[in-house]
Amino acid sequence: MEITAKDLVQYFYSVVDVIEKEKDYLSELDRHLGDGDHGVTMSIGFQSVKEKLDVDLANETDCGKISTTVGMTFLNAVGSSVGPLYATGFMRGGMVVKGKEVLNDENLTEYWIAFVKGVKERGQANVGEKTMIDTLEPFGKALQEIFTSTNNFKKAFHKALQAAKEGMESTKELLSKKGRSSRLGERSKGAQDPGATSAYFIIKTFEKIL
Repeated sequence: MEITAKDLVQYFYSVVDVIEKEKDYLSELDRHLGDGDHGVTMSIGFQSVKEKLDVDLANETDCGKISTTVGMTFLNAVGSSVGPLYATGFMRGGMVVKGKEVLNDENLTEYWIAFVKGVKERGQANVGEKTMIDTLEPFGKALQEIFTSTNNFKKAFHKALQAAKEGMESTKELLSKKGRSSRLGERSKGAQDPGATSAYFIIKTFEKIL
């Protein structure tokens, strides 16, 4: 399959819409574990991305530039810890598809694996610590393994999304070990992690252009 730069721009517009739709839900999740502002923070970041898409990226043909610019725009708009995490992911992804107008199955796999690795390296978190890595690392591992055996990105992506969903849902019963929510101890159990949830929304939205 092939994804064009125009498709990638449309994907980011779709992420803007999904985050706006889910911002109250994300903030509600965050009220159990943090400041209750995760949805608002994500909305601020992606509304800035929308402005950048409208003004500078609507006709951009370099997939790498699109993703890198989205990452930088999000970082500049969001001061919280989530800013550098998503920025690093989208910028790392942008680096591996730099100069490409069309992305094939291999390019797409490399893009998302670079995204996951970027977030993980920046956040220094591991599976089981109740963070977005509980969504992203199972997703990345499944994507790589299934693509290696099938050479079919679409099939691998759909199956990897299931692993991501299971990872996201697993955070309900985990103890928070990172950030402010780690102070809650046992009280952090029973609440799904908002970062793991927004990460799932972001990768699931990519299905819309497949």
